[in-house]
Amino acid sequence: MPAENLFPIPPEPVIYAYSLPDVPSHQGFIKIGYTTRDPETRIHEQTATLGVKPKTLLTMSALRHDGSSFTDHEVHAVLKSHSFSRMIDGREWFRCTPDDVISAIHAVKDRTYTMTQRVNDFTMRPEQELAVSQTAEYFSHSGHPQKFLWNAKMRFGKTFTAYQLCKRMRFRKILVVTFKPAAESAWSEDIFTHKDFHGWQFISRHTSELHGLRIDDMFAQSDKNRPVVVFGSFQDLLGTNSSGGIKAKNEFIHDTEWDIAIFDEYHFGAWRDNARGLFRNDDEADADPEEVSADEAGSDEILPITAGHKLYLSGTPFRALNSGEFLEDQIYSWTYSDEQRAKISWPGSDDDNPYAPMPRMVLMTYKIPDDIRKIATDGEFDGFDLNEFFAAENGRFKHEDYVRKWLLLIRGAHMPFEKDALQLGQDKRPPMPYSDSRLVRSLRHTVWFLPDVASCRAMKSLLEDDAFFGHYGIVLCAGSECGNGIEALSPVQEAMTDNPCAARTITLTCGKLLTGVTVRAWSGIFMLRNLKSPETYFQAAFRVQSPFTAVNDEGRRIIMKPECYVFDFALDRALKQAADYSCRLNIDESDPDKKAQEFMNFLPVLAFDGAGMHEMDAASVLEYVITGTSAVLLAKKWQSPLLVNVNAQTLGRLRDDGDAMEAVKKITAFRALNDDIETIINRTEAINSMKKSGDKSDKPEISEEERKNRKELQEIKKKLMKFLTRVPLFMYLTDEREKCLTDIVQEISPKLFRSVTGITIQEFNRICGLGLFNAERINDAIYSFKRYEDSSLNYTGIENNETETYGLFDRTMPREELYEE
Repeated sequence: MPAENLFPIPPEPVIYAYSLPDVPSHQGFIKIGYTTRDPETRIHEQTATLGVKPKTLLTMSALRHDGSSFTDHEVHAVLKSHSFSRMIDGREWFRCTPDDVISAIHAVKDRTYTMTQRVNDFTMRPEQELAVSQTAEYFSHSGHPQKFLWNAKMRFGKTFTAYQLCKRMRFRKILVVTFKPAAESAWSEDIFTHKDFHGWQFISRHTSELHGLRIDDMFAQSDKNRPVVVFGSFQDLLGTNSSGGIKAKNEFIHDTEWDIAIFDEYHFGAWRDNARGLFRNDDEADADPEEVSADEAGSDEILPITAGHKLYLSGTPFRALNSGEFLEDQIYSWTYSDEQRAKISWPGSDDDNPYAPMPRMVLMTYKIPDDIRKIATDGEFDGFDLNEFFAAENGRFKHEDYVRKWLLLIRGAHMPFEKDALQLGQDKRPPMPYSDSRLVRSLRHTVWFLPDVASCRAMKSLLEDDAFFGHYGIVLCAGSECGNGIEALSPVQEAMTDNPCAARTITLTCGKLLTGVTVRAWSGIFMLRNLKSPETYFQAAFRVQSPFTAVNDEGRRIIMKPECYVFDFALDRALKQAADYSCRLNIDESDPDKKAQEFMNFLPVLAFDGAGMHEMDAASVLEYVITGTSAVLLAKKWQSPLLVNVNAQTLGRLRDDGDAMEAVKKITAFRALNDDIETIINRTEAINSMKKSGDKSDKPEISEEERKNRKELQEIKKKLMKFLTRVPLFMYLTDEREKCLTDIVQEISPKLFRSVTGITIQEFNRICGLGLFNAERINDAIYSFKRYEDSSLNYTGIENNETETYGLFDRTMPREELYEE
């Protein structure tokens, strides 16, 4: 045997990394590999045929202190778990820095699987410190039941604060159980990035699979002298094997004595003895989940675990609060109103205000125009069935033509207003998401909450084929193909590219990523499905309230998202959700009106009722929920320019009717009406003549003449509107309800009508016959008035059941139809 064979040199496993600086397609990417040979030789073998010169960045031993080895696959898993992107056709190429690779290698060496390069060192905000102090104080008393509830709004920072509680109480074995698997990203982020949790270990089914281990094996290998967080969903932890027993990989959950069990997203608990909802997929239609009580959630019958302390976290634990599961001293509350109040009352500058990055929410709700909404009315007095409207099958919407109209609507390209209203400069179109310049700038990235997977797929197809929305990155986040839990987040992040401020995306979901997930660039959510509970509604809505900041050249913080938006197209339900949520925010406040008022001071509610966009205060919202309208919106209906028809045709008929002209002149400020009408008609005829000539040199003159016409038509319209605002006063002065208004004034109260309006009934009928007033719009305004009046009387205990018919402007309708729409 040769002597050299007696002293063999064993191969040393090495992790190496290199880049290709001269290849444009590989800029910013690093190749991470593994070899037991000379790394330079291995790198040369991979690149020689390409004719490019590689740049070796590092070589590090792939051995641990205990002598065990690892490969590049485990390093790749760490980088992937920290959301470093890879080249599409290069699994071993990562967009990262050499320092990132070094940190990942050390994470594998130490078996923490947590990169040690920590960039966050922020401290707790005052309310987080208070939550930790109160909970720790309560837990310190051995006589207390060791359970506590944090009734804290979304974006409170429950994960970070819960870890700070564990750190203060020196907990080492921490079990986090969630009702929504996608929350894993939030629970892992702080451990991976914050300096306060250096050395902490995070274990989940997802991270263990990345490293080729079972979750129980990864827990067994963890260092029990350092904090170890085990994260799991109830769906997984309570899953049974084929014989009905506990899965082998989960036995350690039940055998370990945990220092604390943290139940996240508690409001989503949905199981009793036969827990059908236990394995509920994120994509299932919304339902009111039956809450499991705090005691049951940790009981031996439901989850046989042993934990010294139990902490329950939820932004909307309304059922738990109402059921009395927690005593007053077992609850810490922090609401949206608390946060926004702290934001504006911060004594320091905006630079050090910890609440400044928290965007203010704006709820923008719209009543869909009749020509769109008629396809999906749901039987409520003003209901619009979103689930029916966006119903889909076989990849297409059931009402595709109407959905296309809706897409035009949100772009501001579909609004059934009279042409003359636009010509008069009376364009009352509300600010639409994709037409109003201010909103378009803010809404680079939005999430659309649809009824089910089929509607998401149909919407994706429709948007990608649309000339306008085709320029957006459309991300389908529904169905099994997009992955489960945290896996569904990657496509959203990839669509935003490395520069979210340059990209534009729309994420389509029917449940995924709307709980426990942070997508900072989302600035708007579209509520496109029926939602019964304010819990589900605002859990989804607050997804877009994540802080989004950057740092300028001077090192100062920039607020990238000062406001965020919730868009709802079922006006009545949206206002009801806002009212229900605001009245249940704080259990310590006994006055619901006061809570609602404060909530809406910080969350503006803008409502478009078909006549205009108006901001509603709390009283108006509560009033709307009770009566179907509000005094403010009712008054606005009688100030709408759509109530009168003023154009060259109607004015021509007025000019040719001498008696009608004389009647109109009796109205205040109409003395010189004849001259005004002649001028407008003559100018209109001249404009039409110039347009027909086709002489381009006439364009400036045409524009100027049209401007004059618009101004004068607008003045006439304002005068007619001012006259029409007297009609509500006339309704208040009469007790007749079953006859239409024209019959009332003609048969019953002619003198009263003349004293209120200044003209006789005959003169009024003459004017109406010319089409100057829009009878359908006036019918709608009177309809709203009658509903409002009835609801107000019923609210005070007065019933009006004896009236079989209700009179509108020029027609009557049966009483039952008043509440049938």
